[in-house]
Amino acid sequence: MSFDPADPAFLADPYPVFAALRAEAEVHDHPGLGLAVAVSHAASSAVLRERSLGRLWTDAAPVAAFAEFNLLHRNSLLESEPPTHTRLRRLVAAAFGRGHTERLRPRVEALAAGLVEELAERVNADGSADLLAVLAAPLPIQVIGELLGVPESERGLLQPWSNAIVKMYEYDLAPDLAAAAERAAGEFAAYLRTLVAHRRAHPGDDLVSDLVAVRDGTDRLSEDELVATAVLLLMAGHEATVNVVGNGVHALLTYRDQWELLLADPALLPSAVEELIRFDAPLQLFERTATAPVTIAGHRVEPGAKVAALLGAAARDPAVFPDPDRLDITRSPNPHLGFGAGIHYCVGAPLARVEVSAALKALTARLPGLVGAGAPGRRPEFVIRGLEELPVGV
Repeated sequence: MSFDPADPAFLADPYPVFAALRAEAEVHDHPGLGLAVAVSHAASSAVLRERSLGRLWTDAAPVAAFAEFNLLHRNSLLESEPPTHTRLRRLVAAAFGRGHTERLRPRVEALAAGLVEELAERVNADGSADLLAVLAAPLPIQVIGELLGVPESERGLLQPWSNAIVKMYEYDLAPDLAAAAERAAGEFAAYLRTLVAHRRAHPGDDLVSDLVAVRDGTDRLSEDELVATAVLLLMAGHEATVNVVGNGVHALLTYRDQWELLLADPALLPSAVEELIRFDAPLQLFERTATAPVTIAGHRVEPGAKVAALLGAAARDPAVFPDPDRLDITRSPNPHLGFGAGIHYCVGAPLARVEVSAALKALTARLPGLVGAGAPGRRPEFVIRGLEELPVGV
């Protein structure tokens, strides 16, 4: 048994297919994807944590056509392994650890409240509005802009760049979309080089300034590493948050009892955030490559072969999550793998949690009667799972 990642019926609801696969075995070869896929929580966790599996970057080909895209990934924290990863993570974490999440918390909540107010105004004026366009997509862009110190007037550049670049992570990408991803990578990198130069001369209270300044003895980030880090933060931060908010609000409005429960008890916000990340994972697949022979749940992976954790499948494993297909915002414990595990655990996870929580807090406070206002449009991609639009009303 397998699945077609381009099949609209599968994309609409992949979870029954994952359950059927999991009932057969914890790991399956997927010839179409050219790798093995782990579908249980235990096997997916092993894929993420096993030290004989690594993120080994292979340049997108032809190399001459993807110079900027490849440069960003050769220098990326996400696409490296120890000792390079250890060094990069130490420097990036030191810069991130200078209180940026707590510094931004009040600003994130104010941004979310303002965007929800705009959503309410559009609903009142037109009867419905697109929650993706008005809240879920703009919020993380504004937050990443604040984090990096991008001037507000220039933040409109960020979302199109992110949207274009992340298309490269899908399978069987059309040539025009691949070319668009390379253009976006080049434009974004050039923009960031200018921003880095400005912050070297004029440091501010932002992450780029701290990435420029961070030292570990004599070690520091190169300009290419600094640019790659900023690009990674935008793409990971934007895509994760927009899709957790979009997928999550859609789930809450579908399972109305959980929306009503959150309205009744705002103290459930933290556990609601974790459950929304679990229930409809924004990142469905995370690849790794074997550097030595390794066996995952009885499935042997030879050196050079790839294996992926299917995070969406792991999140619905009944061995770990009782009644896994039920949305339960009181669920505890909730050991989902939505932010990864092991050395590649998401460095921006605390900030992502603040953003999702702020969005839900603002929505429940301002629009307690929120309802769906038509069928949502789904993105036609598998790896990054999300909606294109989510019409809502009251």
